[in-house]
Amino acid sequence: MNTNRLSNTLSDGLNAQVTKEAAAAQTYISFAVWADSEGYGGIANFLFRHANEERNHMTKIIEYILQRGGRVRIEAIPAPPADPLNIQDCFEKVFESEIDNTKAIYKLVKMSFDEGDWATWNFMQWFVKEQTEEETLAMELLDKIKIAGGAAASGDALYELDRDLKSAPDDAELAQTKTAENP
Repeated sequence: MNTNRLSNTLSDGLNAQVTKEAAAAQTYISFAVWADSEGYGGIANFLFRHANEERNHMTKIIEYILQRGGRVRIEAIPAPPADPLNIQDCFEKVFESEIDNTKAIYKLVKMSFDEGDWATWNFMQWFVKEQTEEETLAMELLDKIKIAGGAAASGDALYELDRDLKSAPDDAELAQTKTAENP
């Protein structure tokens, strides 16, 4: 008996997202290794934690495909991009990667909506919220780099950023949590 409740297009899309999440994890790991080799242990710690987040996203999708009776395909991932030129370049690349991932998530949301696969549409809403957090966090980091002087940030400013990121929260506060009393 066939228990698969995913269309071929959604199955293909979800499997592609598994690969995309794995590739994102490798990018974070690559940037973490680069940051550590440049002396930024706190930034490396932050990036390693985000690599784990991406692997967790991958696992969620794998489990969902399996629970829907689909077949998971583990595919090769591309090599991570070249090392960043500096900390600003690192977080610009992180932001670009998150934007790219958001577009892929939105494509799956639209596909599930168009097919009337409400289980998948509902499942993907968690990822929509997660990507909003990821983009917000990346933008906040870019703002901090800008304030510190951008690509020409001083050693003192980068030292403080490195120190702060070592224990910084991994989630950003979203607009949905804000109120007039708590802007």
